[in-house]
Amino acid sequence: MTANEDQEMELEALRSIYEGDDCFKELSSVSFQYRIGNPEDPKAFLLEISWPETYPETSPTISLDAFFNNRISPDVKRTIIAQLEEQVEANLGTAMIYTLFEWAKENQESLMKNHQPVVNAVTLTSSSENSTNLISKKKEKKEQLTKSQKRKLTGKTDNKGELPRGWNWVDVIKVRRFTFLWHSLLICDQWGSVAPKRKVHATTRDALLMF
Repeated sequence: MTANEDQEMELEALRSIYEGDDCFKELSSVSFQYRIGNPEDPKAFLLEISWPETYPETSPTISLDAFFNNRISPDVKRTIIAQLEEQVEANLGTAMIYTLFEWAKENQESLMKNHQPVVNAVTLTSSSENSTNLISKKKEKKEQLTKSQKRKLTGKTDNKGELPRGWNWVDVIKVRRFTFLWHSLLICDQWGSVAPKRKVHATTRDALLMF
C-alpha cells in the first residue's frame, strides 16, 4: 500500500471518528487541528498536525503557531512538541493522527503544568499609542479658536498666515486713552462749578462720545 493510499484511509477514519466534534477541524486533506481543552480553559491549546507526502513512513509536522496559542510561552510550546515527537517516533510507519490527538487530550495537565499566561507585547504598545493619541487630541481641541476669533484674525494675518509684529498696539493705545479720558470726566464731575473745568468737562465728554 502506498503512502497516498494510507493517507486516504486515515483521512476517512478521521472524518468518521470526529464527525460532529467541534474541537476537530480539517484544514485540508493533509492538515488538521484539534483543540485540547475547552475555550474557557486557561490551559487549552490548539494542536495542528500536517502530513508530508511520504507520511506515515516519515514524521508529520507538528505546530502550535495558531493565534489561539499566543498566550503560551515559547518554552512551554517547545516542551509540548518535544513530547509529541516522542510519540511520533513510537508510532512511525502507522496511522497516528488520532493517536497523537488523544494522547495530547489525556496528558493536557502535564503538558501545560509550567504554563504561565504571556501578555501580548503588541497589544500593550497599541494601548499605549491609543492613550497618547487621545491625550494629544484633547490638547488640540482645547487650543482651537472660535469662529469669531478666526474671522477677526483673518484680516490681520500676512501672506504666510502670521500676525505682524505690534498688530494689537492700536487696541492697547485706545484702552489707555479711554482710561485717561474717563478719569478726567470723573474729576470734572467733582468740580463742575468751576467754569474752566466745565469747559474741560464738555471737551472730555465729547471725546468719550467720539471714542
